Amino acid sequence: MNNPDISLVIPLYNEVDNIEPLGLSIIHALQGKSYEVLFVDDGSTDGSAEKLKEWCARHPEFHAIRFQKNTGQTAAMDAGFKHARGTYVVSMDADLQNDPADIPKLLEKLNSYDMVCGWRQKRNDPWIKRISSKVANYIRNRLSWEDIKDTGCSLKAYRRECLRHIKLYNGMHRFLPTLFKMEGFTVTEIVVNHYPRKFGKSKYGISNRAIRAFIDLLVVRWMKKRKLNYEVIKND
Repeated sequence: MNNPDISLVIPLYNEVDNIEPLGLSIIHALQGKSYEVLFVDDGSTDGSAEKLKEWCARHPEFHAIRFQKNTGQTAAMDAGFKHARGTYVVSMDADLQNDPADIPKLLEKLNSYDMVCGWRQKRNDPWIKRISSKVANYIRNRLSWEDIKDTGCSLKAYRRECLRHIKLYNGMHRFLPTLFKMEGFTVTEIVVNHYPRKFGKSKYGISNRAIRAFIDLLVVRWMKKRKLNYEVIKND
């Protein structure tokens, strides 16, 4: 079996009502392209596993990876990355807030960059979530010497060969652009669509990630300061 050109990695936790409409949107957006879709079920308890099994049985490009228990988004992304076979890898959320129609635009940019980040310039979230995200992004950029406008957007595209050089730890998916740059890879952003959530509930809020994310940020700051930086000028 030949490897596809594109691998979509979609972490999923209790999104049973979103699976079919998201799948249909992906099929429409990637019509005529060589692709696979890897749903990574992070221990869902709402019937998502059964829905995924049914959906994947009817659509051979779609596959499901299921965790025994809820482990977190970083683990789900890492598992998807490691199972991906495509030359290019795209990550996105399963909540229908990301638009699969944006995927070709991200892939086009991979002709010039190693990683392309989606920028939700017009976010369709509650005001408290928008404000907290802006504050968090500002602090993250200041402390990590970054300029990414929307590192929290899950819609990103990568060259798979570059992902092999990235070691993820719990919570570090938020810093993928920085981790890529630390390895010498090139990163850019493009504006993408963002829609309000129709089904299910958000898994993140201010209280359940602020402290943990700040600690992770300090770790990344330490990594950047301690990164080895040398150039060999002679090797006899």
